Amino acid sequence: MAQKGILIDITKCIGCQQCVSACKIQNNLPDTEETKLSITAYTVVEEKEERYVRRMCMHCKYPTCESVCPVGAFEHTKEGAVLYHAEKCIGCRYCMMACPFQAPRYEWASRTPQIQKCKLCIERITIGKETACTEACPVGATIFGDYNDILRIARQTVSAEPDKYVNHIYGENEVGGTSILYISDVPFEKLGFKTNLGTQKLPELTWSALSKIPSVVAVGGTLLYGIWWITNRRKEVIEFERKMKESQTNNPDEEN
Repeated sequence: MAQKGILIDITKCIGCQQCVSACKIQNNLPDTEETKLSITAYTVVEEKEERYVRRMCMHCKYPTCESVCPVGAFEHTKEGAVLYHAEKCIGCRYCMMACPFQAPRYEWASRTPQIQKCKLCIERITIGKETACTEACPVGATIFGDYNDILRIARQTVSAEPDKYVNHIYGENEVGGTSILYISDVPFEKLGFKTNLGTQKLPELTWSALSKIPSVVAVGGTLLYGIWWITNRRKEVIEFERKMKESQTNNPDEEN
């Protein structure tokens, strides 16, 4: 399957929030109004410079979250999605610190916390459907397709109306490229986008640093795994003791 992507045309967005509602339905998230990415909002629509701007995980081609995770809890798929595997996560939150777009969100209030973020509707695109958010957009402000196709559309749109659009496709080259692309009639820095990220693949920088301290990384990973194991083992023991007490309470004769 070819790499997929999403093109967001900020000039067309009317702020209807249909993409947000569709995302919440698709991912069984609470139907609450939110203005910032959170554990219950994988995409939001912000208002900047009298424009509506969608925010979501950018699904980097070379994800830094994947490169810094010591246990391989993140995966970049051939479809272009960056996925999180909760069963591997040890809660170190390196992904949150490393992400240039601040996409991952952590369940701080949960007893078994996980990272939450957009999944690019991987369960839909692997069976030939488009993402829920793009399907819901009533004005074509958000379109889905093969990455090369939407990149071509973005380039054609910008070149066809040079007096309207900023001569830049955000996400084409930032940090090595992302699966989510933006075009706009307002300079991206005025809309809150980071425009100083450069074009270098960030994992090259993380590997350059980590490769100089392999023993520290190995020990650190082992230590983090050990902490994770101990924490989960304690939870198992507490749960076992609770069940034993309940059993003794319900069946007092068993003690004799």
